[in-house]
Amino acid sequence: MDASHRPRGVLAWALWDWGSAAFQAVVTTFVFSTFLASRAFVDPAIVAAAGDDPNDPALTRALAENASFIGLALMVAGILIAVLAPVMGQRSDGSGRRKLWLGINTALVVFAMAAMVFVEGAPEYLVLGATLLAVGNVFFEFASVNYNAMLVQVSTRETIGRVSGFGWGMGYVGGIVLLLVLLVGFIGLVSSPGPLGITTEGGLHIRLAVLASAVWFAVFAIPVLLRVPEIPARDDVERVGFFRSYVLLARTLAGLWRTSRQVLLFLLASAVFRDGLAGVFTFGAIIAAQVFGFSASEVLYFAVAANVVAGVSTIAAGRLDDAFGPKRVIIVSLVGLVAAGLAVLFIGTAKTGFWILGLILCMFVGPVQSASRSFLARITPSGREGEIFGLYATSGRAVSFMAPGLFALFVAATGDTRLGVLGLVIVLLAGLVLMLPVKAEQAEIS
Repeated sequence: MDASHRPRGVLAWALWDWGSAAFQAVVTTFVFSTFLASRAFVDPAIVAAAGDDPNDPALTRALAENASFIGLALMVAGILIAVLAPVMGQRSDGSGRRKLWLGINTALVVFAMAAMVFVEGAPEYLVLGATLLAVGNVFFEFASVNYNAMLVQVSTRETIGRVSGFGWGMGYVGGIVLLLVLLVGFIGLVSSPGPLGITTEGGLHIRLAVLASAVWFAVFAIPVLLRVPEIPARDDVERVGFFRSYVLLARTLAGLWRTSRQVLLFLLASAVFRDGLAGVFTFGAIIAAQVFGFSASEVLYFAVAANVVAGVSTIAAGRLDDAFGPKRVIIVSLVGLVAAGLAVLFIGTAKTGFWILGLILCMFVGPVQSASRSFLARITPSGREGEIFGLYATSGRAVSFMAPGLFALFVAATGDTRLGVLGLVIVLLAGLVLMLPVKAEQAEIS
């Protein structure tokens, strides 16, 4: 058995997923994005006038405007990813530098996270915070292209589903552990400083929690760089400059169109439903805080529970993937997401209702992500994983304006953050419809 296929190789690869919870759970979902969407970034005069009334029209409108601005920043990040990701993946395949670029892009994510410590809780820092969030998203996607491409280096055709599921599951478990550390040590079990005694002034407890998360990601990204061998450079790949790479990309797309249209159909379908999933991650905590009145501590309580549910369901779904195929896992999960998302519109403002439906959503999110990764890995020709996963990232980001854009549109038009959920549901439903006719066929790129 190749060293990278042994349990240690799989574990080293999966630890990157474990560490990436620092960005996905802490930065984009439960802590930093929620901090940016909080009252701290609203004009103090508006906050003072609203007092303790969470439904004050001026405050509600200001919070909605901030949420919309965050959505626009992520849309710009998505455009950059769409333009650059496939070329980055293609070049790492041909040069034999897949692991090198994973390390570089991971380091850039860590630096962006560390810089978030300077984002004080004041309106004038909103632009800096949203910019760092967008920059982190760009380089996280670039890192993910190379990380996902390495799936075939640590699995076989018979185990690819469970290995993918194990990786995603490790990410959720890592999220649980990290969130507990942050909750106890930095955020506090209630709305007060934790045992470290860090002041909440200017959101310092949040900012230091994100800084600690940057260190967490850096540490757990190391094993995959040490244990999983680098891919060899390919002699059959034409060495070209950066801009010439787009010509090669066009040839790849033409080859897929001629011989493997199912791959293109999957890239389109997954682009749409993965954008909906990204919206659930990004805006879920914002909705919890603004609509259901969750405090920073309550958001983290929910985050821990959500990661437990998602981790268990994803690891289990990995075995279902190998047994019944990834497409069935994707379809069933998308149906569950659409149903739970629609139900959120009708539960009033009761926190219990959000807990129930939010955890149901989390039960389906992980399996969709894991099965999508394994689906594409199964149909990708050997040696072209970086390029195809680059297209995977690009196709997702090519329509990445949809979920943030529709969320921002519904919120701006109604002044009600809850109705942003409808935009996310529309995107998930469109992805489900597009996925139905896709067939799992091995790609042949001419």
